Amino acid sequence: MSKKYIIDSYAWVEYLIGSKAGEKVRSILDAEEGEIYTCAVTVAEVVSKIAREGQDFEVAYDILTSNSQIVCIDEEISKKTGLLHSQMREIVKDFGLADAYVLAIAREIGAKVLTGDPHFKGVKEAIFIK
Repeated sequence: MSKKYIIDSYAWVEYLIGSKAGEKVRSILDAEEGEIYTCAVTVAEVVSKIAREGQDFEVAYDILTSNSQIVCIDEEISKKTGLLHSQMREIVKDFGLADAYVLAIAREIGAKVLTGDPHFKGVKEAIFIK
């Protein structure tokens, strides 16, 4: 059975800037031993961040879409995400809705979340890149 990873915004940004943490993402992408996913909401977050920094968001978009399968959002995953978000906010007061989408999808497809986001501390599906 192949390993599955979903890469969150934090990890993609680290990868795009070529940081040491981003190297861990690169090693997983280069290994080609697993299935790589990105939530559609993550694409929006990364494009927004890159555009706000005055960088070429088209290049970032192409990197995300060519290196991972984009998981689209539907009403069923949105319902699961809403419930998960509510539960996570009881534990982590500022747990974001985008983070909840990533975690809900990870649980749905049996994937690990590649992240450096402290909001995922204590989440069993999280693999920290730094």
